[in-house]
Amino acid sequence: MTTGADLASALPGRVVLDPDVLAGVSVDRAGLASAGRPLALVRARTTEDVVTALRWASAHGVPVVPRGAGTGLAGGANAVDGGVVLSLAGMDRILQVDPAGRTATAQAGVLTADLAAAAAGHGLWYAPDPASRAISTIGGNVATNAGGSCCLKYGVTGDSVAALTAVLADGTVVRTGSRTRKDVAGLDLTSLLVGSEGTLAVVVEVTVRLRRQPRPAATVVASFPDLDTAAAALVAVTAVADPALLELMDGTTVRAVEDLTRMGLDASTGALLLLQCDGADAAEEAARCAAACERAGASYTAHTDDREQGEALLEARRQAYPALERLGTTLLDDVCVPVPQVPALVRAVEAVAARTGLTIGTFGHAGDGNLHPTVVYDATSPAQVDAAGRAFDGIVEAALSLGGTVTGEHGVGLLKQPWLARQLGTAERALQARIKAAFDPQGLLNPGKAL
Repeated sequence: MTTGADLASALPGRVVLDPDVLAGVSVDRAGLASAGRPLALVRARTTEDVVTALRWASAHGVPVVPRGAGTGLAGGANAVDGGVVLSLAGMDRILQVDPAGRTATAQAGVLTADLAAAAAGHGLWYAPDPASRAISTIGGNVATNAGGSCCLKYGVTGDSVAALTAVLADGTVVRTGSRTRKDVAGLDLTSLLVGSEGTLAVVVEVTVRLRRQPRPAATVVASFPDLDTAAAALVAVTAVADPALLELMDGTTVRAVEDLTRMGLDASTGALLLLQCDGADAAEEAARCAAACERAGASYTAHTDDREQGEALLEARRQAYPALERLGTTLLDDVCVPVPQVPALVRAVEAVAARTGLTIGTFGHAGDGNLHPTVVYDATSPAQVDAAGRAFDGIVEAALSLGGTVTGEHGVGLLKQPWLARQLGTAERALQARIKAAFDPQGLLNPGKAL
């Protein structure tokens, strides 16, 4: 019989068997996602630790769930019964910043904000900016192909990944991609691993591309009497400009943020748009955006090219999820639709809220159609827990009916897994299963997730 003690012998000083510790690393931040009881936790510090852990698991047929900081919102890092949780959080070294080549290489456990700060120390910029950047790891960002506010103009995590070092289920180390600007040798394994949620291999090192620091941005804030008008305005904005950032907050979210921060936001606002332009004519572009918002029905607009004022305005958006969390237990959705369909999506979310009787705060990266309707409910009430699940499903159903996707940036994990059959065809899912089998013949890596 396989025991945690056997693994501890193979990895002295790296294995934790304490039930209380195991409970703490068995879930991420996804509500309503199930989790199992793991056999052990491995706290890897080196690639060789990962190799040893996976060789042991492969030899004994034990499933392995890779884990970064546990900030995921889809249950992708939730433990499975009798499996090993493989934490990469201790692999937290930035290995190189190459200003001439404009790349940086870091271990998977490096916090995204620390990587960005290291790049900034050389006058460069790491563009992907997930809201969790201060607490999420670069390996976790790669696993879910995380996005963020600036991905409207600069792309998601995968658009900045140049190369990866990963370990297959049997302990084989593979290296994909290169530091060159162009490389079409062989199949693009890097893009295949990005977003695979730890189901194909365990990413241990990431090389990312860096950019020059962007120009100073001009910021626009626009208030609207209702969410539908704001959603229509964002379509008008994208017709006259290419903002780097275009964020939406509904009235529920605005009021929650004001209650938390006392920033002076108008509690009667139906919805708020926040956007930034950073092109060569940023101030002129921002003025065009403000005018488009006014034509679309904004009750108030303002724009500034002062950096500190702009950051103060964006702080409201950054506080959206923490503010809604104060209202109760939250279940954050992550759906994406074509931008012209955003007005229809927000109407559908409002209908779901009315139908279930729950508070739903809608905010997100409206410029690329990726919204985060957040269901607020009482976790001690079975009726509200059931209603929250129905609300979550209703939002996903609406996104699919509008030609969208079940997840824009948080990943499939466990929460969205039941919906894949609706979005992907039978042939496509079968192809994914064959790819999974080629990487992981025993099906040991993060089983039951993503695919």
